[in-house]
Amino acid sequence: MSLNAPMKPASKSRPERAPLLAFGAHPDDIEFGCGGVIAKETRVGRAARLVVCSRGESATHGTPKQRVAEAEESAALLGASLEFITLDGDAHLEVRAVHALKLAGLIRRLRPGIVLAPSLVENQHPDHARLGQLVRDACRLARYGGVKELRRTTPHAIEQLFYYAVTPEAEPDDITPVFVDVSAPEILGTWEAAMEAHASQAAARNYVELQLTRARLRGLRAGVGHAIALFPNEPLLLDSLAQVSRAARRF
Repeated sequence: MSLNAPMKPASKSRPERAPLLAFGAHPDDIEFGCGGVIAKETRVGRAARLVVCSRGESATHGTPKQRVAEAEESAALLGASLEFITLDGDAHLEVRAVHALKLAGLIRRLRPGIVLAPSLVENQHPDHARLGQLVRDACRLARYGGVKELRRTTPHAIEQLFYYAVTPEAEPDDITPVFVDVSAPEILGTWEAAMEAHASQAAARNYVELQLTRARLRGLRAGVGHAIALFPNEPLLLDSLAQVSRAARRF
């Protein structure tokens, strides 16, 4: 192509993004851990599916019926669809091949580009780390064409698995995080409303304030208002350095 040739006008149509799939062990995990990321992605046109693996039946506060209703309201606020699946139940989750295969089948059905899961750090609710491990294994199994339990579905390879941390204690100290800027008022407001929709939990402890404060501290570190940390399971691959905008260090 000649350097003097006229450039073709950029397409006005927005490229379709592969869906985002987020897993939570309990009805509020996704919203508290990475709800702002969900709100930001759906606002730019990415479909998002939340998959919750219990109904919070072992929780101190809130009944399963109440918590399901809260999750439905919260997902609607985030612009995401919601699905509950049954594994071992709240506070009884075990890492078993049958569960990883079930989640792999779900990944093949939904065919996401990005998957979000709780971090693998053990110093948190045990269901969180165990679900993170199951999702990690499921993402790998979803790629394999010869798994007999999955042969009726087409193999699918995701683009990237990111972990989120519901609490500070769940943040991995051996993975450099990626910070997602959630400072825009419409994003921050949607995230806060989605967390507050889990009224049975928000009334028990200052969960909403905790998450907003964590995001504010990350934002100050990065020179933005608020940011959420995600922890990549694999190194990120860039097409070029043009995709790198800025580093999260202001001090």
